[in-house]
Amino acid sequence: MMNIVEKNPKVLGGTPVMKGTRIPVSRIMALIGMDYKLVQLKKEFPRLKNFTKNDFEEMLHFYGSHI
Repeated sequence: MMNIVEKNPKVLGGTPVMKGTRIPVSRIMALIGMDYKLVQLKKEFPRLKNFTKNDFEEMLHFYGSHI
């Protein structure tokens, strides 16, 4: 599995989340679908402040390969 996405049955029932958070990948994807940019995502979710553009690209790759 990718380094930025984690699945743990004890965190949101195993829903894929951004590593170290309880933020579902699906929520981030929904916001990206609404034209949110990286800066806006970081404002919406302060826990993502240290995430980089590469981290988000990795998350997009993970999501694209699992739908």
